[in-house]
Amino acid sequence: MITEDFLLKSDTAKELYASVKDLPIIDYHCHLSPKMIAEDYRFRDACDLFLGGDHYKWRQLRSFGIDEKYITGDADGREKWLRFAKAYPYMIGNPIYHWTALELKRYFGVDEPLSEDTAEEIWEKCGRLLASEGYGARGLILRSGVEVICTTDDPADSLEYHKALRESGFPVKVLPTFRPDRLLSIEKPDFTDYVKAASLDGLESVAAWIDEKTAFFHQNGCRLSDQALGYVPYAVGDADAALKKRLAGETLSREETDVYKTAVLSLLAKRYAELGWAMQIHIGALRNNNTEMFGRLGADTGFDSINDREVAENLSAFLDSLDKIDRLPKTILYNLNPKDNYVLASMIGNFQKGPQKGKLQFGSGWWFNDNISGMTAQLEALANLGVLGTFVGMLTDSRSFVSYTRHEYFRRIFCNLLGSWVEDGLYPRDTARLKEIAADVCYRNAKSYFGF
Repeated sequence: MITEDFLLKSDTAKELYASVKDLPIIDYHCHLSPKMIAEDYRFRDACDLFLGGDHYKWRQLRSFGIDEKYITGDADGREKWLRFAKAYPYMIGNPIYHWTALELKRYFGVDEPLSEDTAEEIWEKCGRLLASEGYGARGLILRSGVEVICTTDDPADSLEYHKALRESGFPVKVLPTFRPDRLLSIEKPDFTDYVKAASLDGLESVAAWIDEKTAFFHQNGCRLSDQALGYVPYAVGDADAALKKRLAGETLSREETDVYKTAVLSLLAKRYAELGWAMQIHIGALRNNNTEMFGRLGADTGFDSINDREVAENLSAFLDSLDKIDRLPKTILYNLNPKDNYVLASMIGNFQKGPQKGKLQFGSGWWFNDNISGMTAQLEALANLGVLGTFVGMLTDSRSFVSYTRHEYFRRIFCNLLGSWVEDGLYPRDTARLKEIAADVCYRNAKSYFGF
């Protein structure tokens, strides 16, 4: 199924893809474990590699009627793999079908589609290779052609594994990303414990802690932050009073919650601007919808979906509050709800500023949009309203060590889109220029934007 021309529908698309397919990968946002990389984790079997921690696949297995025992339960890896193989052919149209096929082909040389009939043979082949040299966590990264990995790390993290990797001489840069979600999530049950563990008792101490932790991250190579927001808050008020009220065990109003979040987001953004970091904001996830399963399995287990809150006015006010005092950092905005494609694609144009090309970015199709139609829609919205040639391109946003084929997926989709515009007479057949644009978006823009 995965042929040389997979997803490439024109000669122009094929020529462009050939020019970028071997470029290094800069994975500037992922959820790989730095501990697993530092310890060169060895995967037990195909289940451990392909299904472990992958809530994208877990959702589809539940939809196919597979019992939870064979998803996150105590069934052995082989039994879980056989259930996945049974469900897999029915995932027609789902990106998991393409991702899995690409992963099996690129890392294990498997061309035949996974199914009940081929499951045992593929299980055995993967097992033999996973037991061989070069198939640990580091080996898989090296096989993928990765140049830079940016993990996702809590501000309180010691970064010990990043340091160990740097000292080990591992040729791939594994850098931390500052992810202050627990500091921001004042409404969450564990917020008070988190803040008190850091000895924070007011907004002044929060600001000092942010300065201290960002300095430590910067010394360890961090050049990005990431904030996950179910909605975009914006409210002005007494954030210090709101924080102290919450630490006293009282319940905050929605207004007080937003006042605190706005103030801390502003402190963070100003600090990022000082350090020259890029600020990523992921908007629109409605998390942990199934309270029973959240209680059993915890977060990030496949029970999240798309939020439909409005985002434009608060986002505009937040960005403007920073821009008017010249403290708006490089910023990448991601939406989970595709209704907001044109909202974000137009929003970034309000706050661009030279000499930085594409200072504000409309981020790649994320999570539920990480598919052919979702990525194409994001690219088309950006092209229609912005300068597509300045886009920083793809990221994995994944916990999987074989998800780097998603960069191949993106490069094929992107080159096919460029090729279609040429074939339709919407852009001249300027092959040299097109190859420059393709290389920029697939690699060079990210390297320059983040200073890697």
